[in-house]
Amino acid sequence: MLGVAKDASEDDIKKAYRKMALKYHPDKNKAAGAEAKFKEIAEAYEVLSDPKKRGIFDQYGEEGLKAGGGSGAPGGGGGGGGFGGMPGQAQYQFHGDPRATFAAFFGGEDPFAQFFGGGGSRGGFGGGHQHDDVDMEDGTGLGGFPGGFGRMRAGGAPRRQDAPITHDLQVAMEDIFNGCTKKMKISRKVAGPDGKLTKEDKVLTIEIKPGWKAGTKITFPKEGDQLPNTVPADVVFVIKDKPHPLFKREGHDLIHTIKLSLRDALCGGTIQVPTIEGVKVALPLTDITKPHTVKRIPGRGLPVPKQTDKRGDLIVKFDIVFPDGLPQATKDILKDLLPAV
Repeated sequence: MLGVAKDASEDDIKKAYRKMALKYHPDKNKAAGAEAKFKEIAEAYEVLSDPKKRGIFDQYGEEGLKAGGGSGAPGGGGGGGGFGGMPGQAQYQFHGDPRATFAAFFGGEDPFAQFFGGGGSRGGFGGGHQHDDVDMEDGTGLGGFPGGFGRMRAGGAPRRQDAPITHDLQVAMEDIFNGCTKKMKISRKVAGPDGKLTKEDKVLTIEIKPGWKAGTKITFPKEGDQLPNTVPADVVFVIKDKPHPLFKREGHDLIHTIKLSLRDALCGGTIQVPTIEGVKVALPLTDITKPHTVKRIPGRGLPVPKQTDKRGDLIVKFDIVFPDGLPQATKDILKDLLPAV
């Protein structure tokens, strides 16, 4: 069943079982006969991984193991009952649950169940899910799957993962507009083979995409302190807007406030509005501009993530600047020209 030689080592048997069980697990392999094969593989592993059962199998074969043989020959006992004619031997009977064997091998639960929908689990295996928090007894994940499954140690004891380490990352508005690459250096404790802790600096590369919103989180799985008997914490960077002298943002729109003289507010004219690209665009004012007036310049805001050809708008607000004082002659002229209400 496992394809190992008669003199296979314990490690050979484990490697063979791991490979075969992953290949024929019925939650992954839907081919006809896969489930029966999965059960046979589990039974073979249980026999060969137990020195007593393996010794009887080597001497008497499968029939002698299951039926119970008398002094050196298969026979007697009958029907899966045990080692009847073999005094002093514990009774053998496969428990019939290959999932239990699989779960015990990988540390206390069937890790496939939560990803492939077996046994009333969460649903089928989905593409694009990155499961980075797996630690198996030999330091590897379930071969062929990113990071493996289940945060377990040998014997089924769960390994505790430290809480995420969160850092704010302030990003200039121009970098949000264009996208950029940030290099962030972190320091962490690392345990050596002798258990001695040393400090290690590591540089993490963050690719900031155009238009990313404030609050966007970038997670680096298990990049925290590398300590024994714990799963390293995830390192999380949270995008924050760096204050800008000209713009604030609201979603994908940029907001710019212009100081406007009372004369221009009343008489109109053309003003030059700065943009995030560094150029200015002309904005004509043909009507009276009131303090609550808002003008919108389409397509001059920030990019919309995943829609590279689409941008938000530039919203222009106004701060009407009133003069500190006027000569009496000017007041008289204005009083004659301006309506009373």
